[in-house]
Amino acid sequence: MACFVQAVYLLELDRQENRTNQTALAPQWWIPFKYKLVETLIDERDGSIFGAIFEWDRAAALIDFVPVRPSGAPKAVLAFRGTLLKTPTIRRDIEDDLRFLAWESLKGSVRFSSGLKALRSISDKYGSSKICIAGHSLGASFAHQVGRALAEDGTYVEAHLFNPPSVSLSSGLKNMGEKVGDIWKRFRSRLPSTAETTPGLKQWVPHLYINNSDYICCYYTDANQAEELKVEKANAKSTNTPCATDKLYVLSKGKQKFLEAHGLQQWWSDDLELQMALNNSKLISKQLKSLYTLPPTEQSPSKG
Repeated sequence: MACFVQAVYLLELDRQENRTNQTALAPQWWIPFKYKLVETLIDERDGSIFGAIFEWDRAAALIDFVPVRPSGAPKAVLAFRGTLLKTPTIRRDIEDDLRFLAWESLKGSVRFSSGLKALRSISDKYGSSKICIAGHSLGASFAHQVGRALAEDGTYVEAHLFNPPSVSLSSGLKNMGEKVGDIWKRFRSRLPSTAETTPGLKQWVPHLYINNSDYICCYYTDANQAEELKVEKANAKSTNTPCATDKLYVLSKGKQKFLEAHGLQQWWSDDLELQMALNNSKLISKQLKSLYTLPPTEQSPSKG
């Protein structure tokens, strides 16, 4: 998945450098996996490539005597790149970075609407269980938010998010508000719950890849937040309430420079050692919680 995201970075750099089909660098990042490029997502504001769709190339696979698609390999992948600090793209990339920093939402971006449309398209074509989304940095935020938008409609797709940003002014203000409201929450938790959730609701479980030395995404692995989440999940279990879940992969190599810790290349390195921790990200739980609780207008009336 990380290699497909790298391909999107290089598709845009190939475009900027006016590379031809013979000199382009991007294809070498999908051809070895027997996939083909079927669509690029273009930002209408500056013409830059910010995403791409790759599909399993059966013809290429047969040439190399691969008769069937490997187990677990998706039929299609939607990948998003992150910020490129190059003159042709930096303005729009930074604009979306600031949008996320301010609001923790990218729904106002043209890239969000284009990405969601592309995701719905491949989901309708292949089925949600046979596709995958991936992204790095800003691209991980887009992948997460279009995946969440689809999940809100009851369609769940596999997601791989590399170095997703966890810092925003919005989340900071929310944290302040939570501390102020702790007493009220404790009191309310003792009251009978009238909220009901959808019976048998399946949870969306994105995969997050985090480096402990990357301050952009370090909040996902905050120890204090993880402890709070354990208590929250215990309360949810006692009240039979669904709780958001994620698969969190943590890379720890001691102190690293930011560019190394935030880089995409670390996720395909040969010496990669990951620690997987399930259900221990407070932030992702908050971001997904709304998927598992019906809004007031849709809740069933309480039985008295």
